[in-house]
Amino acid sequence: MSQQLFRKMHERKTALYLVVCWIFFSLSSVFLTGCGSGPGGGDSAAAVQSAGGGGTGSYVWKPRTSDEELLLPTADGTTTYQNQDGSIVLDLSHTENGYLMIKDTNETKVQIQITNPNKETWPYPLKAGGAFEAFPLTCGSGDYSVKILENISGDQYAVGLSQNFSVKLKDEFQPFLYPNQYTDYSTDSEVVKLGEKLAGDVKSDLEYVQSAYNYVISKIDYDEQLAESTPVNYIPDPDQTLDTGKGICFDYASLMTALLRSQKVPTKLVTGYSGKAYHAWVSVYLEDRGWVDHIIYFDGKKWTLMDPTLGANNDEKDVKKYVGDGSNYTEKYVY
Repeated sequence: MSQQLFRKMHERKTALYLVVCWIFFSLSSVFLTGCGSGPGGGDSAAAVQSAGGGGTGSYVWKPRTSDEELLLPTADGTTTYQNQDGSIVLDLSHTENGYLMIKDTNETKVQIQITNPNKETWPYPLKAGGAFEAFPLTCGSGDYSVKILENISGDQYAVGLSQNFSVKLKDEFQPFLYPNQYTDYSTDSEVVKLGEKLAGDVKSDLEYVQSAYNYVISKIDYDEQLAESTPVNYIPDPDQTLDTGKGICFDYASLMTALLRSQKVPTKLVTGYSGKAYHAWVSVYLEDRGWVDHIIYFDGKKWTLMDPTLGANNDEKDVKKYVGDGSNYTEKYVY
């Protein structure tokens, strides 16, 4: 992509990237580097790994044929921790599936900090309302810790609950098969119904990825107004994106991830830098190719490097020039 085109494209998105960057780094003083060689890591976008991060075997895709097969997070109370008054509940019943669940019934702003086995602390907001939310454990098996911070005044937070815990995943794909806060859906979600429709009579995971990708880039328009006034702690909603037909980069990636995970295609929702701008994209696991980072489009002969936002808003040749060998993408967080 020419520098002129790249600057033009990102001038209209600058406000978005600055806001999103602030959201993710507001509670952390250290710039993070992703999961390295764990499940969140990968070679350059031009390469294909055998099973991402050294792996625990391959994953064979089979289209979901019933709602009973839909993988959804649950807080069943097998392993829980609470603060003194019981207003905060941490459910660690299913960490082997790559997620934990938290609810806070207090009427206050809440932030979550999850420290992964690489000693990196990743921040998340918690929605108001007192319902359980799922948060991903995407850096593989190992020792984690979580802090639940409640707002006491202004920009000051106090620790309401803190807990250390160990994770032993069933396999490396678990965190990338379930919905979580940033790619949320349930049995009756429109995105789940759409995934069933798109899966149709496809014969392979590759065909389904193609079908989902083509839908997203053809049906969703970039929302410039939202990009210029993105709320603090913005959380994408795949169903809302489908309903409005508009979204920012985070919405594109979240929708694509939801479509793929709901049909049991392991998918990473990745945020980081595209050049110097904060951005979001997806990486998928295909049974005959392994983890394919940054690449979600196949033209019938070879892989084409493209992410949903760039694919929807720019000429394909210019996109290929910009994305190149993947070096313009720097991973920060994996959800």
